[in-house]
Amino acid sequence: MANPTRNQIVWVDIPVIDLDRAIDFYSAVLGDKVERADAGGVEIGILPHADNSASGCLYVSEDYPPTTHGPLIYLNVDGRIDDAELAADRHGGRMIEPRAQIGEHGWRVIFIDPEGNRIALHSQTA
Repeated sequence: MANPTRNQIVWVDIPVIDLDRAIDFYSAVLGDKVERADAGGVEIGILPHADNSASGCLYVSEDYPPTTHGPLIYLNVDGRIDDAELAADRHGGRMIEPRAQIGEHGWRVIFIDPEGNRIALHSQTA
């Protein structure tokens, strides 16, 4: 049986068209630097995270283009959802669902990032 205290999501690859633009967008929205890295000859942008916590990267691939039809990824902007919304708008994001409460789970706003991916910004507080 799986350990219910472990993260079920451990990593996410977010496809992008322009890595520099995506790094700028996600750094602004998350309020922390997305680090450029080399992953075996492939340039990626690693999302901010602590130690071995769940995270992900931005990557360019002709085989897997950005899409609005895949899984919805929730990114943590806890306590700064106002700033994150403004940053998303200022850096080329397009809101498709305004901020809404999701019951006891907090609040979310859904954007299309400048690359064409549908993402949710999540905060426990409005």
